Amino acid sequence: MSKNHYDSISNKYRQTGGGNLSSKEVEAYCIARMPATYAAVSSVLKEVQGRIPTAPTSFLDLGAGPGTGLLAAQEIFPEIEKATLVEKNEFMIQHGKTTANGNWIQADLHSFAPTPHDMVLFAYSFGEISGQVEVLKRAWDAAKILVIVEPGTPRGFEHILQARNRLIEWGGKIIAPCPHMRQCPMQGGDWCHFSVRLERSREHRQLKGGELGWEDEKFSYVAFSKEENQPASARILRHPLKQTGNVGLRLCTQEGLVEKTISKKQGPLYKQARRAKWGDPFIF
Repeated sequence: MSKNHYDSISNKYRQTGGGNLSSKEVEAYCIARMPATYAAVSSVLKEVQGRIPTAPTSFLDLGAGPGTGLLAAQEIFPEIEKATLVEKNEFMIQHGKTTANGNWIQADLHSFAPTPHDMVLFAYSFGEISGQVEVLKRAWDAAKILVIVEPGTPRGFEHILQARNRLIEWGGKIIAPCPHMRQCPMQGGDWCHFSVRLERSREHRQLKGGELGWEDEKFSYVAFSKEENQPASARILRHPLKQTGNVGLRLCTQEGLVEKTISKKQGPLYKQARRAKWGDPFIF
């Protein structure tokens, strides 16, 4: 395996959605991308976990890759008893079977008809498919909880926003990150995304040509349920600006986007703001 294998992956994903990756390219993907995907999905599912009344016992991963989403889900939800993983690349499946224990199905999402599962996940796969509305509708019909994670780019957020609008039309109830179900207030070139930091292995650094021992994975996401849940009253949209005696917050609230400065005089609210991180809920 060489850096050339990793360098070819992004081109293939742009052209074919990654369906024709070779065995060596899948190995490179697992070293260079699997840790970041795992970190992002784990971050999202931890947020979902605290806002739903009942943990899922069945899990469906659509576009499962090497099973990263299931590994993250099993860590957050040990209650999962049944897992189904749908992936079209045979080498992804071969690799995934060595680490992710579930019912693997080789299929294209355009034609796959999912059966009911408590939680359905698209992890970095929804934006790669055409005919998104049809695939999304089949996934929603099969799900009690639907989670979509995409790259934290304007394009990734656009896919999240389109799915959000459809799921609201279909009667879904937002779990996270949004504190409301009205029109998204992120406009004018701005986009809703979050970040998680993860350590890099030596092989990871070599494949990506990086020198730092860590990287920040940016991601956008949305989670919906068919049952009532407890969404946040506000969400922190950027790194808090922590200065002497005050903290500046950019928040998405039920009233829209709000800039707040929390001063030391505000006691418990100030302590909460000092501990807060980008992507956290915030309680007034």
